[in-house]
Amino acid sequence: MSAKTAQGGNGKKPASPAVNLIAGGGAGMMEALVCHPLDTVKVRMQLSRRANAPGAKPRGFVATGVDIVRKETALGLYKGLGAVLGGIIPKMAIRFTSYEWYKQLLANKETGAITSKSTFLAGLAAGVTEAVAVVNPMEVVKIRLQAQHHSLSDPLDTPKYRSAPHALYTIVKEEGPSVLYRGVSLTALRQGTNQAANFTAYSELKALLQRLQPEYSNTQLPSYQTTVIGLISGAMGPFSNAPIDTIKTRLQRTRGEPGQSALTRITIIAKDMFKQEGARAFYKGITPRVMRVAPGQAVTFTVYEFLKARLENSSWAFVGGKFSE
Repeated sequence: MSAKTAQGGNGKKPASPAVNLIAGGGAGMMEALVCHPLDTVKVRMQLSRRANAPGAKPRGFVATGVDIVRKETALGLYKGLGAVLGGIIPKMAIRFTSYEWYKQLLANKETGAITSKSTFLAGLAAGVTEAVAVVNPMEVVKIRLQAQHHSLSDPLDTPKYRSAPHALYTIVKEEGPSVLYRGVSLTALRQGTNQAANFTAYSELKALLQRLQPEYSNTQLPSYQTTVIGLISGAMGPFSNAPIDTIKTRLQRTRGEPGQSALTRITIIAKDMFKQEGARAFYKGITPRVMRVAPGQAVTFTVYEFLKARLENSSWAFVGGKFSE
């Protein structure tokens, strides 16, 4: 492992919050538009309670996707997209800005070197930060919308939640604002482990390519290389925390019972899943999740690096809270 990571370990000044807002927000929007259908399929698979009885085989991701399109039209694959787009810009801005801040905080005070351990901890802290600040409320709304089995082509098939703002209003009105933070511990754990693995793998692979290609030691790697290492790093998280994500999805889908603590509900859900559906239930939706997260991270890092380089190399600078030439 290298003593310095690829991002911020080569003496370059960290990107400003404004650059992270624009580059991260643009990257997040592109990632959401490209990959959201796979997330909808993943959520439906995680919510499925098809037992392991004879003749009742678990439905695969292709069959699940086809079933959604057949019953709810192709637009059904984009349920919950409004909630994602509403939170994607602050989410990505918080992710990259907090990651840079934590990374500099953990850097060697004398040399500025950033170890792999520091990169891992910075990614972990950034994931937890984005989970608490943005991701958990966004996912509660998104999952409620994705869980609705209604056809968008039938005007008489009226769902409970008509849009992301309506879902947010209804959820808070009926269940209180605290429901938006249901499962926040699991979300923080999932996002933390995701970003720890993601940033560590990406930084190490980027540093390796820059060492093998000295001409890129202080410049942006070609986009195709950024895409490949983003794809590899993005696949790390889902395999490490699939059970956490599945339990979280079921926890956020259901209404809470009076007097039950979050830990009690998590334990009940996990025991019920194992008893009724077996150990494989904890990995439901792993295929579409990897197919969604890995390309999603490839898109995110490629677009982020591209936009950041263009912003930093342009004649425009962010001074005093506004862009000036």
